[in-house]
Amino acid sequence: MTSLLQKVTSILRKKPAASKRGDPVRTLSAERLGIIDIGSNSVRLVIYESEKRNPVPLFNEKVLAGLGSRLNETGKLDPDGRRRALAALKRFTALLVQLKVDQVDVVATAAVRDAEDGAEFKAAVEKTIGRPVRLLAGEEEATYAALGVLSGIPAADGIVGDLGGGSLELIEVAGGVLGERVTLPLGPLRLLGNSDQSPTHIRAEIDQALAGVNWLDRGRGRSLYAVGGVWRNLARIHMAQHGYPVRVLQNYVMPAAEVVDLAELMERLGPKSLAKMPDVSSRRVGALPMGARVLSQLIEATQVKEIVVSAYGLREGLLFDKLSTDEKKRDPLVSGAEDLAHRLVRFPEHRQELVDWTAPLFLKDGLVETAKQKRLRDVACVLADIGWYVHPDYRAAHALEQILLAPLSGVTHPERLYLARVGYHRHEGAGEPAALGDLQGILEEEEQQRARVMGLALRLAFTLCAASMGVLPHTCLVVTSDRLFLDVPQTHQDFVGEVVEKRLAALAKVLGLKHGVRVL
Repeated sequence: MTSLLQKVTSILRKKPAASKRGDPVRTLSAERLGIIDIGSNSVRLVIYESEKRNPVPLFNEKVLAGLGSRLNETGKLDPDGRRRALAALKRFTALLVQLKVDQVDVVATAAVRDAEDGAEFKAAVEKTIGRPVRLLAGEEEATYAALGVLSGIPAADGIVGDLGGGSLELIEVAGGVLGERVTLPLGPLRLLGNSDQSPTHIRAEIDQALAGVNWLDRGRGRSLYAVGGVWRNLARIHMAQHGYPVRVLQNYVMPAAEVVDLAELMERLGPKSLAKMPDVSSRRVGALPMGARVLSQLIEATQVKEIVVSAYGLREGLLFDKLSTDEKKRDPLVSGAEDLAHRLVRFPEHRQELVDWTAPLFLKDGLVETAKQKRLRDVACVLADIGWYVHPDYRAAHALEQILLAPLSGVTHPERLYLARVGYHRHEGAGEPAALGDLQGILEEEEQQRARVMGLALRLAFTLCAASMGVLPHTCLVVTSDRLFLDVPQTHQDFVGEVVEKRLAALAKVLGLKHGVRVL
């Protein structure tokens, strides 16, 4: 029998008709790769632009099929979940062919792994999509989840917890190295399938499973890196509770004590109340209290100090594992910023001139850089021109939002805000941004001042050279005890004008200095 893949391929790969205006049909890149993740609760397709350090999803769709929703009760996959999953996989197959994605990894996890009819379902999936399905063992699932976290948070130190619908994977991470790992049958769908749903019984079952892991106490005082849709929903509720203005989940940090209190609240609220919350997925309402209970007891068992949300998990781990050793060592923030700049910036190669030209400002007392601050200044130079194509009245706000909400990893929320403020001041000057609500308090005043100085320096630089290459290296900033000088050779003195002097004065003012131009 002809497979669905063959049928769709034969239809979609026929030579398309030319457009009425005779324009050539766009050819899609052959570098794209897809990952189909068949989980206990969701079935998801993600198509990435290519194998690179900063994974850029071109397409991301999930269907909450609930394959494992009756696993504890029947030992088998949910029949309705099977139908929903196979229907989603048919669509995913068509999309992969349409987008000419030949490199595809298909993986299945806990529900298919543990169900009596898992092998039969796996065969049905392979027949439907015309591709092999890789059934991950529990340890493999844990490994890829941890690799995903490390790909986005290289300095992660503590315990990775990946909560799927059917299982909980726990992995110790430190210094970029994976340690002990285990998989436990504590997925919300599995727990919800228990015949005894009393809080006492559920808590005892969770405690019993966690007690069998003899290394969890190594988490004391460290971080728990939370992966999984249920825990991401919990983080969204925490953001809403605290009026947090930056709705970016990657690297969002929650104090452990606050998460325990929130988990107790989730248990007290019924499904109807949870369903009214705007930040909660309607199809995760049932699993949310159970996922919160697991997290609360995991915090108690590990004694971690904070929960760090990772938007990267198993799929990003699979992608990270494909990279070369050199590519894995690249800074994900720098890689992501460079990728964004190549899409949006006029002259990405301008970056090094800006790094060198702004350096003298950060030799001044009070602004001397650490290695981490130098790294952020480099990235700020990569992103310096990100708002150029927007109407002048909106460039500052646009640059702020673009950087603040960009799909960047390897960056904390305060660091993200620093970069966004630099982008704002580069276009607006020393004024304070009013966009995105109250951002005060996320960034310490010293870093806000550093962002003002850097933003105004970039504003001066772009005015001086009109965003062109080759002018800045002939000029330099000199900081003395009471004055900021712009030194310019006679050959380039005509680049200095009224607007340049005005912006030099603005930079000097935030530094608490007088200013002057010296023609040498």
